[in-house]
Amino acid sequence: MIKNRIILKHSRITIILSCISLLLLSFMFNTSANAQKDEATVAGIWTFDDGTANDSSKHSLNGILVGKPKSVTGISKKALEFNGESDGIKIPDSPRINITNIFTNRTIGALFKCNDVNKKSKQVIFEEGGRTRGLVLYVHDGKVYIGGWNRAEYNWQGEWLSADIKSNNWYHVGLVIRDATGKVEKDKFEMWLDGKLHDKADGGQLHPHGDDTGIGFVNQNTVYHDDAGGGTNIDWFDGSIDEVIVYGSAFNNNDFANLAGALSVEPEDKFTTMWSRIKKQRF
Repeated sequence: MIKNRIILKHSRITIILSCISLLLLSFMFNTSANAQKDEATVAGIWTFDDGTANDSSKHSLNGILVGKPKSVTGISKKALEFNGESDGIKIPDSPRINITNIFTNRTIGALFKCNDVNKKSKQVIFEEGGRTRGLVLYVHDGKVYIGGWNRAEYNWQGEWLSADIKSNNWYHVGLVIRDATGKVEKDKFEMWLDGKLHDKADGGQLHPHGDDTGIGFVNQNTVYHDDAGGGTNIDWFDGSIDEVIVYGSAFNNNDFANLAGALSVEPEDKFTTMWSRIKKQRF
């Protein structure tokens, strides 16, 4: 009888261990399946940790400072603080951002803190393209917006998604074009906020666009939810921007959840620290 109990106990242990192994394998599989970031598609990573607008990706797409953005303490190491009047960053032309290629997938992400979200003027976090084709992230009237359009090849007139935000709080905003084609289709354009999917809209692929790219202001033309922001050197951001990224692949849940750590120049995980600071300041 004792021998049978021992055998039964060992069997139960074996079953439990097998279940645990299956759960771990399932978790690993799902994590891999949900991760869509492709490092081969990186266009630029601007951490601002050294007080410059240098690109820390392998492409060295270094930005050119406009005005005198200040190096300040960010939510993740250092950030650049923009004065809302004359500070910004010009990003050079690149096949991975605005010329040559057609993009069926795109991710833009940025950590930002706006000093006054209720300013009457638009406050641009990032913009690429112009009136015909482009993408934009900006703050206006108590909200953060993302926008996308491609009005030439297949007549995507554009979509603008938004979320309520507060002044002097850190947020992470993400824009995604996912598996798009040369026509307008449902749920191809996504807005992410603080690591979670916030909203979806119709969208399509992005064709080459020659107008200049900017961080912290409109470098050359864009389109907003309520008007075409045509012009150069306008709509300056008032606040801090930290760790802007551009990829030619569509990030998913796990990618956005680990974005801060993945963007680090050093092999350290800043995710836990970043989100704990965000939560502490809001609640």
